[in-house]
Amino acid sequence: MKPGIDATALAVVVVLFVAVTVLGFKAARWQQGGSLASLDEWGLGGRRFGTWVTWFLLGGDLYTAYTFVAVPAVMFASGAQGFFAVPYTIIVYPLVFLFLPRLWSVSHRRGYVTPADFVQGRFGSRALALAVALTGILATMPYIALQLVGIQAVFEVMGLGGSGNILLADAPLFLAFAVLAAYTYSSGLRAPALIAFVKDLLIYLVIVVAIVYIPTRLGGWGGIFDAAERKFAAADGAAGHPAEFSFAAVGQAWPYATLALGSAMALFMYPHAITAVLSAKNRAVPRRNAAILPAYSFLLALLALLGFMAIAAGIKPVGLNGKPNAQLSVPMLFDAMFPSWFAGVAFAAVAIGALVPAAIMSIAAANLWTRNVYKAFLRPGATHAEEARQSKLVSLVVKFGALIFVLGLDKSFAINLQLLGGIWILQTFPAIVFGLYTRWFHRWALFAGWAVGMAYGTWTAYNISNPLTGAQHFGGSTASIPLLGEKGYVAMTAWVLNVVVTVVATVVLRALKVPNGQDRTQPGDYLADAGEPGVRDVVTPGVTGKSGAAAEA
Repeated sequence: MKPGIDATALAVVVVLFVAVTVLGFKAARWQQGGSLASLDEWGLGGRRFGTWVTWFLLGGDLYTAYTFVAVPAVMFASGAQGFFAVPYTIIVYPLVFLFLPRLWSVSHRRGYVTPADFVQGRFGSRALALAVALTGILATMPYIALQLVGIQAVFEVMGLGGSGNILLADAPLFLAFAVLAAYTYSSGLRAPALIAFVKDLLIYLVIVVAIVYIPTRLGGWGGIFDAAERKFAAADGAAGHPAEFSFAAVGQAWPYATLALGSAMALFMYPHAITAVLSAKNRAVPRRNAAILPAYSFLLALLALLGFMAIAAGIKPVGLNGKPNAQLSVPMLFDAMFPSWFAGVAFAAVAIGALVPAAIMSIAAANLWTRNVYKAFLRPGATHAEEARQSKLVSLVVKFGALIFVLGLDKSFAINLQLLGGIWILQTFPAIVFGLYTRWFHRWALFAGWAVGMAYGTWTAYNISNPLTGAQHFGGSTASIPLLGEKGYVAMTAWVLNVVVTVVATVVLRALKVPNGQDRTQPGDYLADAGEPGVRDVVTPGVTGKSGAAAEA
């Protein structure tokens, strides 16, 4: 790390940061069909985004600081095991190609804004809908925290921050947080949708330059892989592991496979991913995006290799507080390999790449609170304007919750923040995805399965320590799988328990003839498209005098 503050890099970051901030505030008027005083306009961008806007929005939403910072950090510290992120982003798209169009259709036909809205309408269960909503909010916070960790890493490599006084150490993070909060409050989903164009262009520019230029300074790709293999062979020997344990993931099949499959199943359960899909203007948009989003998976594979480049470059990721921090490996690589002005471009790409998803995540979590807690339980008669105002305020509170995760949990392996959220959000899969195809599962059985999965997953994750970082709790995401004796992603084990409990409880409750609630949806709702009877044209309620898609089902 270069001593002192890199003024040139900082200037470039500030200029680009200011540019996207102005863009974020200007976005309030972009594609606006009326006042932002409704969740359809503020929280879903008017539900008018086409294929390319949705592609950039989903790309900005799903490929985040996780992509640019956390995955390469795992590659740098642990070897090829970190590559699980590449197959998971390939597995996920055939899955979402099947169920997301159905969710889009029923949500537009019935005016649902959140996945919990759908669960409420499908199963007639306020308790199950509340469970889905609160789980979504909880799981989103560590994911937002991961974005803030990415921003913090960039600032630290530029020389901002420090040790000791927490206000001084994290002042740049708080400033970025304030800017994010301001333009999210002002412009809603349109802000990250518009900024996503800039974010993706910067990331593609940086990765193309990095993949072409950095290997020329490190002896080519052969030299890069040789350096990585030497590092992990030495570490494996010292730890008593088999040869190439880390580099080739020998004996790690179960953790690798369960991390990939569990992450794929969890990805589009996150409320921010569903929010981006529901902002699409017709049913074909989610299908097209499932076909073209794998282009980002190729980008992710290239980004992951930055971790090996950092090894070959001899990067020693130690923070300003003197402690090792693998999250600094990629920013420090850029700092060492690029001239200051282009390092500033790369740092801006990471920071802006973290702001876009953080904005969408806070909007999605706020929508869940407003629709499924505030309106459902606290103020049933809330107007559309009151809903929008409540979501704006809660989007700020959610970001404060994310800061608690940032300041309270171990950040040296930030990917654990995302994997922790995955443990929780995967427990909503049966209620949402199974519910799109069948009502055989009993509502109380789904609730019981969710409760068991959440309890097991949380308790198991809490008891995982990390001797490398000294973390006593939430120090990892893999644990021994009951009955198998192999280690696997905790989310998958919890999900299997969830499904088993749901199936058994459904059989019992149906045998006892316990009422299963009223289904407010119809079979035709799941295949409806824009322009068809019953699929309303979305305009701002209370402004034009017409009804909007956020009306009660």
